[in-house]
Amino acid sequence: MSGTPAAPLRVLHCHSTFDAGGKEVRAVRLMNAWGGRAQHTIVSAMPQALGARALIDPNVGAHFPADFPSLTGWPTPRRLAGIARAMRGFDLVCTYNWGAMDAVMAHRLFAASFALPPLVHHEDGFNADEADRLKPTRNLYRRAALAGAARVMVPSTGLERTAREVWHVPPSKLERIANGIDTAAFARKPDPSALPIRKGEGEFWVGTLAGLRAVKNLCDLVAAFESLPPEWHLVICGEGPEREAILTEAEALGIAARVHLPGNVDPAGVVGLFDMFALSSQSEQFPLSVVEAMAAGLPVAAPDVGDIRAMLAEPNRALITPRGDVAALGEILARLAADPALRASLGTANRERARAEYDFAAMQARYHAVYAAAAGRDF
Repeated sequence: MSGTPAAPLRVLHCHSTFDAGGKEVRAVRLMNAWGGRAQHTIVSAMPQALGARALIDPNVGAHFPADFPSLTGWPTPRRLAGIARAMRGFDLVCTYNWGAMDAVMAHRLFAASFALPPLVHHEDGFNADEADRLKPTRNLYRRAALAGAARVMVPSTGLERTAREVWHVPPSKLERIANGIDTAAFARKPDPSALPIRKGEGEFWVGTLAGLRAVKNLCDLVAAFESLPPEWHLVICGEGPEREAILTEAEALGIAARVHLPGNVDPAGVVGLFDMFALSSQSEQFPLSVVEAMAAGLPVAAPDVGDIRAMLAEPNRALITPRGDVAALGEILARLAADPALRASLGTANRERARAEYDFAAMQARYHAVYAAAAGRDF
C-alpha cells in the first residue's frame, strides 16, 4: 500500500441514522479530513434523518442516493440480496450500529457470489430498547452477520468486551479506537452568533449536544435543571423525535423560557459558549460530546454510563452520578452553578486531559490504517 492511488477510495456508508449525533459527526469529520482522497455514498436506515449532511465540507464528494434499497424491513433472502447488489462497485462498505445490521447480514450472505468489497462495521452504542439488556435474538443475528466483517470498530472498553464475549468477534478483527476531536478548535474563543439565541448579561448556560432520542433521557435533564437559579438557562443542541416531549416537560415545570432547543449545530463553534456541560443518557459508550466539552474547558455533569468516568479528568470523576438518578444529577448541577471556581478548575483539568488523550490526529491515523488495510489499498 504505497504510492499515490489512481482514484479516490469509493466508500459506501450504511448508517442507522444520519442525524448529527456522535457517530455521524465523527464520520463526517473523517470524510472532511480525507477530502478528495475518498468519495462517499451515504445511506440512512431513517431516510429523513440526514441532519449531519450539513456538516460535510462542500469540497468532499458525498452522494445520498434516493433509490438505495431500504435498510429496514423483514430480512428475507430476496430483500438482503437487493441490499447486497447495491454494494457492488465500491472499494469499502462501512456500516454503523444495529440499524444497519441487515446490510451487514446481506454482505455476509452474498459477499462471495456478488464479489462484494470488504466491510467494516462500527458499533457506538444502543438505543433505549437495549440500554438495560441486549436482546438475545439480536445478539444471535449480530454474531452471524459480523462473522463476515473485515473489522469491527468500537470506541469504548464496554463495547469491546461485548463484541468479544457476546458477539464472538475474534481479537484479530476487533479494533477499539477512542473518539478524537480537533482539540485546538474547541479551545478557541466561541462565536456568539453561532446560535440563534444570545446569552444575556449575567446569564449562564448548562449545555448539551445530543440526538433528541429517548435513550438520551433529555426530559430527565430538564427536570434536573429545574432547581437552578433563574439566571441559568439550559441549551440542548440537536434534533430528533423527542423535541416535543422535551418542550412539553419544560412547559410543565414552568421553565419553558429558560430551555432552548436551537437544533443541529457545529459543536466547535458553540460548546465554548456553555458554562458547564451535562448528559442524562440511559446508555452511552464513549460520547464524542463529552470529549468536546472537555476540550472546551468545561466541567461535566453526567451519569455513570459507558466510559464517561474513565474519560474525564480525575477531579471531575467525583461528580459522576448514578444512572437514572435525576435528583443526584440536579444536585451536581446546582453545586457547579454555585461555585465558579470549581467550574474553572474542573474545566482546566478536563482540557488538559483531552489534549493529551483524545486529539483527532491520532484517531484519524488509526481509522486510515484500518480502512486502508481492509480495502487492500491506500488512499
